[in-house]
Amino acid sequence: MLGHLLHLAGIDSLIIEDRSEDYVIERVRAGVLEQGTVDLMIETGVGDRLRREGLPHDAIWINVQGERRRIDMAELTGRRITVYGQNEVVKDLIAARRQCGRPLLFEVQDVSVQDLDSKTPAVRFTKDSEAHEIRCDFIAGCDGFHGICRPSIPVHQIRIYERVYPFAWLGILANASPSSPELVYSLHERGFALFSMRSHAVTRLYLQCAPDEDLKQWPDERIWDELVTRLSSKDGWKPKVGPITQKGVTGMRSFVAEPMRYGRMFLAGDAAHIVPPTGAKGLNLAIADVWRLSRAVTDYYRSGCETALDRYSEDCLRRVWRAQRFSWWMTSMLHKSDIDNPFDWKRQLAELEYVMSSRAAMTSLAENYVGFPIE
Repeated sequence: MLGHLLHLAGIDSLIIEDRSEDYVIERVRAGVLEQGTVDLMIETGVGDRLRREGLPHDAIWINVQGERRRIDMAELTGRRITVYGQNEVVKDLIAARRQCGRPLLFEVQDVSVQDLDSKTPAVRFTKDSEAHEIRCDFIAGCDGFHGICRPSIPVHQIRIYERVYPFAWLGILANASPSSPELVYSLHERGFALFSMRSHAVTRLYLQCAPDEDLKQWPDERIWDELVTRLSSKDGWKPKVGPITQKGVTGMRSFVAEPMRYGRMFLAGDAAHIVPPTGAKGLNLAIADVWRLSRAVTDYYRSGCETALDRYSEDCLRRVWRAQRFSWWMTSMLHKSDIDNPFDWKRQLAELEYVMSSRAAMTSLAENYVGFPIE
C-alpha cells in the first residue's frame, strides 16, 4: 500500500520481499477492514474487487453463555466494517504494482539495512545469486514483527512495551457457508470462541487454547465439538460444520516499539506494533501508518519540509495506543483466564452485561471497532 500511495504521488520506490509471491498471496491472515481502510482502497483505485466481493457488516454479535445480543455499529456510528481477507488486499495491491510497472522483487535473500543515520541509507540484498545495493532517501521497514529493520536500530535508541497473554487462538478455515451474516464473539465457561467468514462459502473460526497447544491433539472432530459448544446460543443459532482446510495456533501479545523512526528509516505495521487480534486492528493500523508516511514523504519532495516526517512517529503512536487499549480491553473481557478467581469471572460477566445493555457502552465499543477516520 505504501508503494501504491507513493506511485500515485509520482515518487519512485522499490519493494523487496523475501517470500515467494504465492506464499504472500495464499497466506491467510486478518480479514476485517475498518471503514477508513475500505475508503482508502476505493479512493486510490484498488477497491474494485473489494466492492464486488467484500462482505459489509453493520453489526457484530456477542454471545455470553448462550445469550446472544447484536451490537448495531452502523446505527450507532454511521460506519461499518467489511470482511475481505488480507491476502486478497495484497493480491489487489500486487496487481496494481504490476500494472504501473514499478519494481517489485520476491524471494530476495541476505537483506540488510545500512547507514540509517545518513542522508543516503542503503538496502543490501541478494536476488538470483547476484548481490545488490540500493542507495535511497528513505527506508520503510514494513517487514513485520520478525523482520530485520527494527532489530537494526541501536538498542539505546528504541524502547519496547510488551504484554504476552496466557492464551492463544486455534484458528481454522472451513468449507462451510456462513450460518450468520455477521461475526459472533462468544464467551463460554470453557473459553472464548469467534465465528467469522472469508466468503459466501468459507468460514473462519477461532477458539481459545493454550499458547503451546499441540495441534496433533486437535483432530477435526474435537475442534468442531468445542466450537459448537462454545458458540451455540439459546436462540438456536450455531455454526455450520464442514471440512477443515487449514488450522494453526496463534499466540497473543501486545507490543509497541517507540519511536517508529531511526534516522532515515521508518517502521510501519507489525514491525512497530502488534495487537491481539480480538479487536481486528492489526492490518488497519498498518494501513494508517503507511498513509501517514506517504503523506510525509510526499510533503518532503514537494516542499523540502521535514515537519511531517519528524511528526510521523508521534502521530502514528497516538492511534496505535488507542488501538492497543481497545484490543487489550476486548481481549480481557472475552477470554477466560485460568488464573482468575471466581470474583474475576463474575466481574467479567457483569462488564459484558453492561456493554450489551448500555447504549453508551455499545457506542464506545462500536466506534472503536469500526475504526476512526484515517487522518
